[in-house]
Amino acid sequence: MRHNPSFALDDPAEIRRLVRENPWATLISHTSAGELVASHYPVVLDEDSDGIVLLSHVGRPDEQLHELGRHELLVLIQGPHGYISPGWYDASPAVPTWNFITAHLYGIPELLNATDNLAVLDRLVDHFEDRMPVPRRLNDTADNAVYAARISAGTVGFRLRVTRVVAKSKLSQNKPAETVTRILAELEGSGPYASPGLAAEMRRVHRQADQSGDRP
Repeated sequence: MRHNPSFALDDPAEIRRLVRENPWATLISHTSAGELVASHYPVVLDEDSDGIVLLSHVGRPDEQLHELGRHELLVLIQGPHGYISPGWYDASPAVPTWNFITAHLYGIPELLNATDNLAVLDRLVDHFEDRMPVPRRLNDTADNAVYAARISAGTVGFRLRVTRVVAKSKLSQNKPAETVTRILAELEGSGPYASPGLAAEMRRVHRQADQSGDRP
């Protein structure tokens, strides 16, 4: 990902927030056979650890395809993103662009034993079920607990301590305030490229810039 200091996302707290709010991740490995392998799984943060530590699992035999634990794994986290029309700039000449927030997280995964893997699966379920009006837990009944323990054998859990981060928050930080206002109006409107989630990310980063006095 091309580095641009204007859009660099360096705050670990913001990267952790990005993971919490966008837990569907892409896992990418460059294997010893010279192949690129990609899979898609939910991840959660290990909130009890310092730094950025991810917890997840893969279904068998993905752990073999990725050679999990033998080399660095790249985890892609993608937040809200969307098309930005040059018609929203009120400027000429102008070209379209794409606003986005994303993080590339690197580390060597530590494979978990069966007990710890089941605990990670339990945490994943709780992370998503907590929002439900009547949450269903992995171990909320004896039958569920037995079933979960049985099917967990088809998965391999891992803990990944992130040792390298490349993250970018490209949200019109290089545009004047009046242009940002027009873009926000379109994203929060009813047009074909409306995106309330992207607008919320833009408002967050521009509010922080206003508070710090760091405006173009």
